[in-house]
Amino acid sequence: MKTRLPRLIPLAAALALSLSTFCSSAAAASSAAAPARAENAFLSQTDAAARAARVSNVAYQLDFVLNGTPTFSGTTTLRFDLNDASTPLTVDLDKATIKLLTVNGKPVTPQYNGWFITLPATSLAKGRNTVVVAYERPHSTNGEGLHRMVDPVDGRVYTYSHFEPAAAHQMFAVFDQPDLKATYQLNVIAPADWEVISSTREANVAPCTEGRRWTFPTTKKLSPYNFSMHAGPYKKWEDNSGKYPMRLFARQSVASQIRPSEWFKYTKAGLNFFDEYFGVPYQFGKYDQVLVPDFLYGAMENAGAITFAERGFMYKAEMTAEQRARLAGVIMHEMAHQWFGDLVTMQWWNGLWLNESFASFMGTLATAESTEFKDAWRAFYSQGKQAAYEQDSRSTTHPIEVPVPSTQNAFDNIDAITYSKGASTLVQLRHLLGEDVFRKGVHNYLVKYQYRNAKLDDFIGSLGEAAHRDLSGWTREWLYQPGVDTIAAEYACQAGKIASFHLKQSAPSAFPTLREQRVQVAALRRDGDAYKVDRKVAITYKGADTAVPGMVGASCPDLVYPNYDDWGYVKVQLDGRSFDSARQHLAGVPDPLLRAMLWQGLWDGVREAKLPLNDFISTVLANAPKEKDYTLLGDVLGKVAASKHYLDQIEPGSAYDRQATRQLADMAWNGAQAAKGDDNFQRRWFTTYIGLASERPDLDRLAGLLDGREKVDGLAINQDLRWAIIQRLNRFDYPGANALLEAEQARDKSDTGQAAALAATVVRPDPAVKRQWLDTVFDLQTKLPFSKLRTAMGSLYPSEQGRLAEQSADQRLAKLPELDKAAGPVYMRSYGPSLIPGGCTPDDVQRLQAAGGKLTDLSAGTRRALLDTLQESQRCVAIRQAMTAR
Repeated sequence: MKTRLPRLIPLAAALALSLSTFCSSAAAASSAAAPARAENAFLSQTDAAARAARVSNVAYQLDFVLNGTPTFSGTTTLRFDLNDASTPLTVDLDKATIKLLTVNGKPVTPQYNGWFITLPATSLAKGRNTVVVAYERPHSTNGEGLHRMVDPVDGRVYTYSHFEPAAAHQMFAVFDQPDLKATYQLNVIAPADWEVISSTREANVAPCTEGRRWTFPTTKKLSPYNFSMHAGPYKKWEDNSGKYPMRLFARQSVASQIRPSEWFKYTKAGLNFFDEYFGVPYQFGKYDQVLVPDFLYGAMENAGAITFAERGFMYKAEMTAEQRARLAGVIMHEMAHQWFGDLVTMQWWNGLWLNESFASFMGTLATAESTEFKDAWRAFYSQGKQAAYEQDSRSTTHPIEVPVPSTQNAFDNIDAITYSKGASTLVQLRHLLGEDVFRKGVHNYLVKYQYRNAKLDDFIGSLGEAAHRDLSGWTREWLYQPGVDTIAAEYACQAGKIASFHLKQSAPSAFPTLREQRVQVAALRRDGDAYKVDRKVAITYKGADTAVPGMVGASCPDLVYPNYDDWGYVKVQLDGRSFDSARQHLAGVPDPLLRAMLWQGLWDGVREAKLPLNDFISTVLANAPKEKDYTLLGDVLGKVAASKHYLDQIEPGSAYDRQATRQLADMAWNGAQAAKGDDNFQRRWFTTYIGLASERPDLDRLAGLLDGREKVDGLAINQDLRWAIIQRLNRFDYPGANALLEAEQARDKSDTGQAAALAATVVRPDPAVKRQWLDTVFDLQTKLPFSKLRTAMGSLYPSEQGRLAEQSADQRLAKLPELDKAAGPVYMRSYGPSLIPGGCTPDDVQRLQAAGGKLTDLSAGTRRALLDTLQESQRCVAIRQAMTAR
């Protein structure tokens, strides 16, 4: 069906203008004396600031016609005040075919380069201006703009928008920068069986020739990336039991895998918590959540219409405790953004870290205090915080606050430092200022800057005013200096008592900043088989040496931990006695958080080549089966998987590799058998077993579980587990694995099934398969959705397939500059970590060092991925040497 223009375009006007081509004519281009801004796909901070200085009071009327075809049509009516009409002004619009352009009621020939329209100064007026742009555009298939997906199960078409960091102009004509907040009035013509979801609840839905016309009331002021529109034949659930009406949407074909009651329970709890904590009521009237396919990230905080990557929240069996905790955590994270990000928004993308850090902090706090997951901070320590420590220990680390020259760089530094180090600094700041003072400062900030844009100084200033303290020094140390420091306890005992106690702080030579922060120091003594806290002291330390007089006089300890309860963002170096205690008596530490921190200390020892990997695996075999804390067991088993990853690279197929893998696999299988009756523990152990199975007896057992010849008492092999098993069998080229894959694909025609089948295909140790899919990845004109390319990239070269990976390693490195220039940041964020060739030999390191010296013109994100791969290869070589040096 041909896409129709929105009805608001006067037919005479549309006919009076000839259709513009994708790019402006040569005559129009040559007539411009100077470009209004750089002629490329990105907006610089300088150009954004210049535009914001001229433009204010922005309002959009957006009219769309959606009919399910690959192309949509739209009309943007843009109204704004202009304080200087002497020079041209640009309006962002990406890859559209412009049908009509009027400025202040007069037709204008579009001066358009495919990225933005340049409005001539002669058409503009000082004061109020109105610009109308009618256009057609293909739907996106890479997860940005207005994404379109055809459900492979039933052929239904679904669309959704995603604009962060600056992709609103892939859907409509817009000043696509966060500091030009605006109101949005939306009208949509869509098929009769479709739902349309946006920032406000629809005011009217009326039948029309093309289906139904949806009319939405004008929004409150939002930055463009916080506005959204999602449309399709979504299944809808509603819950009006709370203060705000709640709705949940998902594709019809996956509706049975959604658990609406869990969503509404945590959403209601979160809204109550945040209303009370912030002292500022939720501002967007209703709370919609939409599960969408092919999503690039985990979720997105669109005001009043939050989107979630459905792949992370579909369950073909009862949800585990881990899955419920993750659901609650993500809901809370995105909900915190409704205040911190949507209500108050950063001025430019260099402030995006504060949005994400604060949402990570508040999301964890809300999960811990308003749901059953009281151990949320422990999960944060084991997951997000460890990722931040790892990132911050790399040569490519960066400060929390960094310059962002243009929208091309907006996501260069969106990583664990942005999310988890930033959140950890806020935790630390709360301890430093006190809970009540911190909360008062946050409240004052939200009240003062609501519906406005703010900078870091505004936030820190609000906290400083509440605390009656100058926080500029803290800000310099924590937000503008990279790196993670290390603390160690240095103490001496006399006559069984501590005679002196100091905290020693050190920093890497490349990032030598020593910081001030408040921590707790704990001394523990062994009592039988258990450790008990003998003394605990809170102390604010700074500089290289801080005395801790409160510890003097305590009994000489068996174990000292200088960041007890995890107040600080700092690595801990255990003294020799404490390190030995941790290795020998882990199970005797009753506090699960301290136990987690001691496990992490041992794992840090492996990664720093101070503790041989063999010794760590022995500690795992002795202690992991005794672990009764579900969250901590998941952390330990994650370290088991990482250990196997290193073994596969260091000694693939060696006697020790096979022995250790056999022992770890037996441990996981026995754990699954022993956990009968506890579905959470059983599934955790069994999933680990699948990830360790590589020898024929284990693969035979997995194949038997598929056809019923084997079973694990109490465990149902659901569809997700079936695919995990099939992927594992194909990864190790088990006889008949390909036929199993084809049969399962015929049974499970869902898009998640298709994705699982693709991963199982690409992971096969077959040179022809690798070549075929690598060529597909290299083909930037492929018609495959990006979600499938991303799956292929992540599945091509698992750790044990080093010889196959080596066959294309030089080519993948050689293609890096070409792909980096042509493919764009979304593609490269997947390509870099997955396909830049690493390894665990001196030759691998040498190749990467040569590439690092030669490829200096890569984009910031791609170069970082290259240097990170180099550092990880160097780490693997060091771990190998530590193993063989025993």
